Amino acid sequence: MSFTVAIVGRPNVGKSTLFNRLVGRKLALVDDTPGVTRDRRPGEARIAGLKFHVIDTAGLEESGPDTLEGRMRAQTEAAIAEADLALFLVDAKAGLTPADETLAGILRRHGKPVVLVANKAEARGAEAGLYDAWRLGLGEPCPISAEHGEGMLDLRDAIVATIGEEAAFASEEAEAKTDVDVADAADGEAEPVYDESKPLRVAIVGRPNAGKSTLINRFLGEDRLLTGPEAGITRDSISVEWTWRGRRIKMFDTAGLRRKARVQEKLEKLSVADALRAIRFAEVVVVVLDAAIPYEKQDLQIADLVIREGRAPVIAFNKWDMVEDRQETLTELHEETERLLPQVRGIRAVPISGQTGEGLDKLMKAVTDVHRLWNTRISTARLNRWLETMQVQHPPPAVSGRRIRLKYMTQIKARPPGFIISCSRPEALPTSYTRYLVNGLRQDFKLPGIPLRISYRKGDNPFAPKKKRR
Repeated sequence: MSFTVAIVGRPNVGKSTLFNRLVGRKLALVDDTPGVTRDRRPGEARIAGLKFHVIDTAGLEESGPDTLEGRMRAQTEAAIAEADLALFLVDAKAGLTPADETLAGILRRHGKPVVLVANKAEARGAEAGLYDAWRLGLGEPCPISAEHGEGMLDLRDAIVATIGEEAAFASEEAEAKTDVDVADAADGEAEPVYDESKPLRVAIVGRPNAGKSTLINRFLGEDRLLTGPEAGITRDSISVEWTWRGRRIKMFDTAGLRRKARVQEKLEKLSVADALRAIRFAEVVVVVLDAAIPYEKQDLQIADLVIREGRAPVIAFNKWDMVEDRQETLTELHEETERLLPQVRGIRAVPISGQTGEGLDKLMKAVTDVHRLWNTRISTARLNRWLETMQVQHPPPAVSGRRIRLKYMTQIKARPPGFIISCSRPEALPTSYTRYLVNGLRQDFKLPGIPLRISYRKGDNPFAPKKKRR
C-alpha cells in the first residue's frame, strides 16, 4: 500500500459507512446513534484499482482531556498525525455546524492534505449543504453517498489529485514483483507442519472492565486503544499488528461480553456479534479474568464458548499487581481452573498485570506453545498402536450382550486436532468411554489445554448386499 488515509468528521456524518464501503466489507459497526466508533480502526481500501490504507476514527466532540470524549478526540488526532491524507466528511443534508469548523481548524494545524467530502448528497435539499461546505476553505467538496456507493469514482480522482499520482501508485510495481518472487519461491516446496513465519492470530476476550485494552496497549508500548475506568468502552473488535521475538502477531481487542439476558440495546448486540466473529477468526483466544473476582459464571461461559468453537484457549489472571498473598492465591486459582474447566485439562493459566507489564512474556510464551499444540498431527500408525493399548487396558463396554469393537483410528484434521474411529456400533458407545479416550490422548501425546475432537464412523458390512438379495 502506498499511502494512508484517515476518515475524520463530527459524529454521525457516515465515517464508518464510508470505511465499510472502501474496504468492501462490513468491518466497522454502523448505527444511527452518534458516537458508535471510539477507537481508530485500520483497513485496506480499494477504489477502481487505487489501493491504500484507511483509518476509521471517532467523531470529534468538544470536551476535557480527562473525559471519554476527550480521549476519543486524542485517538482521532493520533490518526490524523499518522495519515498522509485526511478525508474530511461533512453532512450535506444537515449543513455545516460549529464542530465542522473546529475540526477544519485542527486539520489546518496538522498541515496534512485534505479532501473535503460531502456525504449524504443523495438526500433531498443536500445542494444547500454542499455549497455551504465551500465556507471551510478546504477546496471543492466532493459529493458522495457512502450508503449507496454514489460518487466513489469522483472520490478516487480527488484523492489522486490531492496526493499526486506518483505517491498514489508508487508501490504497485514493487508489490507485483514481491508477489512473483513469493510464488517462485513457494513452487515445488512442501508446506511445513508448523510454520512460525505465519502471523499468529490472537483474540483477547473477557467481561467488561477486565483490562483487555490496557493489556494490548502494554504489549504495543503505546496508547493505541481507548482505555479508562468506564466499563464497556470498546465496541468494535480492533486488530493491531506487532512482533514478539521475531514472530508476527495479529491481536484483536474485543468488546466485553456480558450475560445474554443483560444485553438489550441494539448497539451492544452488534458489539457482541463482532466479538464472536473475532473469536471464530482467531487461532488462540486469551480469556482475561479479574484476579480479584475470577471465575464468575460469565467467565466460565466465555471459556466454554471458546472451547466449543475449537480455538486454543489461554487464561490470563489480570490485575495481579493488586493481589497481596500471591503464592496462596495462585495455588487456589490453578486448583479452580482444573476443577471448573475439566473439558480442557492442563489449560495454561498465567498471572499478569496489564497496568505494569508483569507476566506478559510468560503469557505470550503460553500463547505460542498452545498454538503449536493446536496444530499437532499424529501419524495413523502411532494412533492405532495407542488405540489397541487403550482397549487392552479398558475394553469398550458390552451393550445388550454385544461387545463394541473399535477397529481403526486416524487423524482427519488439525486446528484443533480431530480424530475419527471406525466402530462397530457407534450409537451404543457411551460418552464416558469417549472421555476416557480424550484424556488418554492428552496424556500420552502431550496435548494439554486444547480442545480435542473424536467422532465415530460405522464400518460397512460386507454381507449386507447378500442379505438384501435374499
